[in-house]
Amino acid sequence: MSVEFLSDEWFAKVKEIRDAAGDVSAPAALADLVINITVSGDGGEKALSLVGGMIEEGHRDEAPTTLILPPDLAKRIFIEGDQSAGMQGFMSGQIRIEGDMSKLMALQSAQPTDDQKQLMKQIQDITA
Repeated sequence: MSVEFLSDEWFAKVKEIRDAAGDVSAPAALADLVINITVSGDGGEKALSLVGGMIEEGHRDEAPTTLILPPDLAKRIFIEGDQSAGMQGFMSGQIRIEGDMSKLMALQSAQPTDDQKQLMKQIQDITA
């Protein structure tokens, strides 16, 4: 069953999948990384965060960086794993960055672990 990306039901399903997966190893570059993400579009704004390479609902107070981007681009980057979409979005002005831009460099260079790949595949499978 697919659920709409960023809906309350989607966040609940992602949490379920993450909880079932237990401890998922992250590359060292992502282990302590916290980035807030604001997805802004016609349906309003959704706050989420990337914590240790994992998507969570809501912003984190300790995040030094916030990405602001449209829903379609967020889905391509964080669900489909399209790394080139991030650079294209930044260069075209679709992505705005507030705070410490250097924290984003870790995202570019980090390769997901096998555990993360399996988890992301499960999240992709439930995302409409």
